Amino acid sequence: MARYIGLMSGTSADGVDGVLADWDTTGRLQILGHVHQPFDAALRESALALNRSGADELHRAALVANGVARAYAAVVQALLAQCGCAASEVLALGAHGQTVRHQPGLHDGSGYTLQLLNAALLAEKTGIDVIADLRSRDVAAGGQGAPLVPALHAALFTEAARDVAVLNIGGIANLSLLPARQRGADAAVRGFDCGPGNALIDLWCERHTGRPYDADGAWAAQGRIDPALLARLLGEPYFAIPPPKSTGRDLFDAAWLDAMLARQVMPLPPQDVQATLTELTAVAAAQALRGCAPATQALRVCGGGTRNGQLMRRLAAQLPDLEITDTAAAGVPPEQVEAVAFAWLARAHLQREPGNLPEVTGACGWRVLGARYPGR
Repeated sequence: MARYIGLMSGTSADGVDGVLADWDTTGRLQILGHVHQPFDAALRESALALNRSGADELHRAALVANGVARAYAAVVQALLAQCGCAASEVLALGAHGQTVRHQPGLHDGSGYTLQLLNAALLAEKTGIDVIADLRSRDVAAGGQGAPLVPALHAALFTEAARDVAVLNIGGIANLSLLPARQRGADAAVRGFDCGPGNALIDLWCERHTGRPYDADGAWAAQGRIDPALLARLLGEPYFAIPPPKSTGRDLFDAAWLDAMLARQVMPLPPQDVQATLTELTAVAAAQALRGCAPATQALRVCGGGTRNGQLMRRLAAQLPDLEITDTAAAGVPPEQVEAVAFAWLARAHLQREPGNLPEVTGACGWRVLGARYPGR
């Protein structure tokens, strides 16, 4: 028995997903439990505010880090209760933290990525060894620090005879490109952030409807895609940068969207903007996939975006020749994949195995990721 917990809160800042995972001696994964708990409104607002410069940032960031630790600890306790598992049975938990800035390679040549989490407080409250700060070592090695999930995607979703891609749609969307196993070791796994996922869709929905997300994409489905606005959005230089690359709310935020909309000759109805933002996520992912892996035959989709029916329909319209399913068809529910990845990274850390893929992140080599905070 090798039990690990993975905890993930993504750029949507909507809450925490936790899984309890078990790997047997052959490396086979079994997911024993899953819990999702939303952030309370004040914590979410405080975390999102730190995506922008403001007064007293150090104080506010420290309090958010404490709040994230407490939210994570609550998920851990719920998981243990759900599964009838004692904390002493868990070897470690991998905890992502809440990303508030992601600027690898910038400013001084090294840059940084910042995930807020008081890992010491989390270890104190759970009594379990915490593996945190899982991106910064890759950045120190010249990498993007993201995405980290392609290694897990390769382990879970690679097929013997056909090339497969995995699209994770969180606040930001990322692609993993998985060559068929029969192509051999020379065919490398690749991956990168392909653009916005839910971040802009959620932002616009909350601004105009007061709801934190567009349930099933129903509001977007009432609108009309505006070709001129879509073309302007797709003109963002990030989309033309070749991998390795990663992005976040540092780029795709309210200021970016407002600047794009300010160039409209005539204002659009809000639902048309929503339809166009939904199309942006689908088109950006489809173009990236066709451009980087045209031989791909199947696409597995995971993350919160799978619950947006309109987004999934638009993605299918952009990629009509591909078999598109969510990852449940391959054995892992879509809302659990990223949390499983951080359980996997905790396991890799304890086994002194690298957690990054240099071909994906651009790091100068393999690195063991994370820092360890012993439990009680």
